[in-house]
Amino acid sequence: MAERQLTQILTQLQTSASSLSYTDSSALLSKAKLLLLQLNALTPTAPGSASNPSLFSLARQVYEQGALASIRAKNPDAFLRYVSQLQGFYELESTVGTGAAGGRIAGADANREEKNKVTGLYLLLLLTQGQYAEFHSELEALSTRLGGATRELEADRYLGYPIKLERWLMEGSYDRVWKAMKKGEVPCEEYGVFSEILTFQIRSEIASSSERAYPSLPISSTKSLLFLESEGEVVEFARSRGWLLKDGHIYFPSAEPTTEQAGAEQEKPFSRLIIENTLGYARELETIV
Repeated sequence: MAERQLTQILTQLQTSASSLSYTDSSALLSKAKLLLLQLNALTPTAPGSASNPSLFSLARQVYEQGALASIRAKNPDAFLRYVSQLQGFYELESTVGTGAAGGRIAGADANREEKNKVTGLYLLLLLTQGQYAEFHSELEALSTRLGGATRELEADRYLGYPIKLERWLMEGSYDRVWKAMKKGEVPCEEYGVFSEILTFQIRSEIASSSERAYPSLPISSTKSLLFLESEGEVVEFARSRGWLLKDGHIYFPSAEPTTEQAGAEQEKPFSRLIIENTLGYARELETIV
């Protein structure tokens, strides 16, 4: 009876994900976890999960739906809690692929897409939070579980997306990141939640590079460079950065004196290249639009 109720709740969560409010999703998830508790299957090593591959699969799906609902609600703390709970399920699946009683875990292969979706979202969260060491540690662990098959990670639509974004961000290829977001290449709805965060990060990075590369820029060029909709938005952004506005130009703060000047000068050619590439893409995009 309890297992059937659990299946019904999961079906509702999966089929109505985009229309359910976070309050409704949370209520359903709470009921699901209470049922798992009754079935003694709340964790991957609990007697119910370990002896019943079907329950193991249902419990894993409950936590996956909780993770996805948390991202849609822009609740990273709740998402991380669900990811932490899922680690045990994923590790057990990847290590043995069976329950403690020796039965094959139901849906282990079929669930790979949802597993990769949640894992990719976790990588994307680490990326947007600037936790690059943790990002690469997670990638290394994933690669190890696949026997070092890094190409397989990049080929996956969910895992490959944050991997490519991280590489482009490190290269300063912001135009590629913009293109990935602008052309609707986000793998699914949940990944789109991070677009706003990434947009802010990229603008901040481009702004910092501009300050190092140029003494000033026309407001019109800065609008294209930062992918802002109007010159009014440029003015607002400039004031938030402490830039000086005069005669249709933005003047960046003076270079830091003495010891930091040499380092700034060394960075200038690379910063200028980044800006020129980004400006070129921005102008091309405006022409297309």
